[in-house]
Amino acid sequence: MIKRIISFFFFFIISYLYSQDVYSEVRKKYWSFEENDQRAFIYLNKNIVKAKSEQNHQELFQAYKDAILFSKDKKIEYADSAIVAAKQTGNSDFIGDSYLSKGAIYYFNYREFQFALNEYLKAYEYLKDSKNGFLKYQNLYHIGVIKSYLGYYKEALQIFKECIIFFESQTKFDLHENLIYNNTKGYLNSLHQAIICYQALGKFDQADQLLKKAEQSTPKNKDFNLENSYFKKSIGISEFSKGNYTQAIKEFDLALPSLIKVNDFTWASYVYFYKGKSYTKTGNPDLGVRNYKKVDSIFNKYKFILPELRNNYEELITYYKKKNDAENQLYYTNQLLKVDSVISSDFKYLSTRIHRDYDTKSLLEVKEDLEKTNSFGKILLIICIVIILLLGALVYYRSRKQKQIQQKYSQLLIKMEEAKVTENIEISLKYDVSKNVKLDKTIVEKLLNDINNFEMNKGYLEKGITLKKLSDQFKTNTSYLSQVINEYKGNNFNTYINILRINYATQKIYDDREWRKYSIEHIASASGFSNRQSFSNVFLEQNGIRPVDFIKNRIKETEVT
Repeated sequence: MIKRIISFFFFFIISYLYSQDVYSEVRKKYWSFEENDQRAFIYLNKNIVKAKSEQNHQELFQAYKDAILFSKDKKIEYADSAIVAAKQTGNSDFIGDSYLSKGAIYYFNYREFQFALNEYLKAYEYLKDSKNGFLKYQNLYHIGVIKSYLGYYKEALQIFKECIIFFESQTKFDLHENLIYNNTKGYLNSLHQAIICYQALGKFDQADQLLKKAEQSTPKNKDFNLENSYFKKSIGISEFSKGNYTQAIKEFDLALPSLIKVNDFTWASYVYFYKGKSYTKTGNPDLGVRNYKKVDSIFNKYKFILPELRNNYEELITYYKKKNDAENQLYYTNQLLKVDSVISSDFKYLSTRIHRDYDTKSLLEVKEDLEKTNSFGKILLIICIVIILLLGALVYYRSRKQKQIQQKYSQLLIKMEEAKVTENIEISLKYDVSKNVKLDKTIVEKLLNDINNFEMNKGYLEKGITLKKLSDQFKTNTSYLSQVINEYKGNNFNTYINILRINYATQKIYDDREWRKYSIEHIASASGFSNRQSFSNVFLEQNGIRPVDFIKNRIKETEVT
C-alpha cells in the first residue's frame, strides 16, 4: 500500500513538472514576437486552452498576462481575465500583479490616469507586504508616475529615488538573466522619471548628473531603444534650457523614432513641442509651427495633452496673429479652449492654473480682433463667449463650493476635538436613575457594560450587524437592548451603529496617512458599510462634508504642515 502511494506521488510530481515544461516550451515559441504582434496567439491560445482544461490557474494567469502584451485592441479584456485567474490562485502577488498590469494599460495605452491610479492602489493593497521586491517597487514606481503627472514632483521624486536604489541593487546580484533584464528596465525608467521631476523643478544640474548615470548604465541594444529615446529626449530638454537649441533639435530627432514605433504619443508630443520651440528660438518660426501642428494632431486623435504643452497653442495663435490669418487664429483659439477643458477635467486641483499664462481676458481680446477681420466670425464669437462665460461661472461655482467645503471641514475638526474632550470625561456608560428605562437596574447595568465592551472592541465594524444579532450576542432580547440604546445613546439602533462607524472612519482618515490613499469603496468596507453610496451619504449627513472632500482637505493640510 505504501509503495503504491509513493509511486502515485512521484507520478503526480513528474506529470506536474512535465506539464509546466510544456507551458514553457510553448511560451518560447511566441516570446520572440514584438509587442502587439498578434501572430503570437497562434501559440499563446494553446496555453490558454490547456490551462483552462487543467484548471491550472497560475498558468492561466500567466497566459492572459502574455496576451495583454501581444493583443492590439483587447488589452483591457485580457487584463480582466488575468485578474479573475489570479484571484483563483489565492496568491496575493499574482493578484497584485494583475491589477498592476491593468493599471499600466490605462496609463500607457489610453492615458486614463484616474483609472490607472485606481488599479495601482488596488495592486498596492496586495503588494505592500509582499516579499517580491520587484512587484512591490514596480507598483510604487507607477504610483510615482501618477504623482508626477499631477504635478506633485517633490513627492514623486522621493518615490523614484527609492525605486532607483532598489532596482539598481538588483542588477548587481547573481540572478537569472530575465530578472537582471527586468530590474535594469526598472532602474532606467526610474532614472528617467526622476530626471523629469528634477527638470520640472528647475534643478537641471541634478538632472544632468542622472543623465550621465543613464548614459553609463543603458545597454546599447534594441531591447533598450525606448529607454535610450527617453534619455535623448531629456538631454534635448537640458540643452534647450541652456539655450543650445541646435543641439536640442539633434537630440529630439534621435529620440523620436522609437517613441513613434511604440506609439508613445505623450512623449512624442512633448518632443514635437520643444523641437518647435527650438526652431522658433533659432529664427525658424515656420519649422516651429510645423512641429506645433503635430502636437495638435496628437491632441485631436487621443484627446490628451500634458499641461505644460498648453503653450503650444499660444505659439500657434501668436504666429497666425502676426500673419493676419484670422481663420487659423480662430481654429487654434478654439483648440486652446478644448485643451483647457481636458486639462480641467483630469487635473482637479489645477483649476486655478488654467488661465495663468493665457487667461480668459486674453481669449476675449483675441475674439474681438477676429470679429473685425473674419466675416464668419460673429456666430463663432458668440458661441465662444458663451463658452467662456460658462467656464467663468464654473470656476466661480467651484471656488464658492470649495469655500463651503473648507468651512465644513473646519467645523468638523472642531467637532472632533470636542468629541475627544467628551471621551476623556465620559469614559464609559453608567447607570442613570433619570433615564426613562423601565427595566431592572441589574439588567440595565449588564447591558451598559456589554455596550461599552462592544464599542471598545469595535464590534460595530462587523458587516451586517443587526439589533437581533447584537441582542443574541448580549444574551438579551431586542426590546431591552433597543430601550437602553435609545435612552442612553439618544438614537435608534441603526443610527447608533452608523454614528460609531462614521466616527471611526473619520478619525482613521484624519490620523492615518495610508487611509487617505485608499479608495472610498475600501474605506466604506473597512468601516462596516456594505457599499460606497450608503457610506458617503451617512458620512455627509453626520459630518456635513463628503468623505472625498474630507480626504482632499486633510491631504492639503498635511502638505502645508
